[in-house]
Amino acid sequence: MVRQVETSPLAEVMRRVDASADGAASEDTLPTGFPSVDKLLGGGLRRGDLVVLGGDVGSGKSALALAIALRATQDGRAVAFFTGEAGTERVIERALAIEGRARLDDLRRGSLDDATRATVGAAALRLRDAAPSVAAIPAGGVAGIAEELRRQLDVELVVLDPLQALASGERPLAEDVASAVLALKRVAGELNVALLVTSALPGLSVERADQRPALDDFGALGALKQHADVVLGLYREEMYGGASHGVEGATELAAIKNRNGPTGYVDLYFYKQWMRFEDMLDPDR
Repeated sequence: MVRQVETSPLAEVMRRVDASADGAASEDTLPTGFPSVDKLLGGGLRRGDLVVLGGDVGSGKSALALAIALRATQDGRAVAFFTGEAGTERVIERALAIEGRARLDDLRRGSLDDATRATVGAAALRLRDAAPSVAAIPAGGVAGIAEELRRQLDVELVVLDPLQALASGERPLAEDVASAVLALKRVAGELNVALLVTSALPGLSVERADQRPALDDFGALGALKQHADVVLGLYREEMYGGASHGVEGATELAAIKNRNGPTGYVDLYFYKQWMRFEDMLDPDR
């Protein structure tokens, strides 16, 4: 009788370490497509982790989450995008604007010049061949999401926009969100997916001198602060103090919590007219 040898967790970790040393991409890490962010996070988003992306209203957190979903898909990863604020067609419109470098209003009106129409057409072809699956948050909240993911067996990255859309309204919002955070963390681990969630900042005070997101700004009775593996904060200085305050488009993305790595920040640039973020190290991606 042939004896089957089970692989221990230690042996599995060492196998991944050796593979990475030989130049192979880490099997449990998904690149965001933004080189600076991937470097800060040790290669990208890790499967099994709950990653929260927070920012002030209008900072572009939904656009950045969608951009990560798009770039991960273009890298050959299976991505599921759940939206709680915009319809699925609106998400696809935003994806076309981001990828085609087009103004969303022009896209909706069909008033594109020839050059932009060509870039949007090329983007549409790319999205036809490689796009995240986009769906509304299903009934049942986190349980409904988990059920849907079990039907999509190959999903590696799940993006949920926004976390607050999971609130049932039957309890105070902070309690609802805290409960959802715990449930999402379990889903990430059980299904072995990287789970990226956008979040509002209910604790951010307009009177505070420094408007950069902090852990306590996420509220939810401290659930995000305690249970998220990675917390990212988006900050655009130009949003505060008028048009002359800060460099237009300049954006800081800070890892303000990183359970398995360093904290710090990277520089991005936001083209507001296209809702498109680019990495300052690789602006043409």
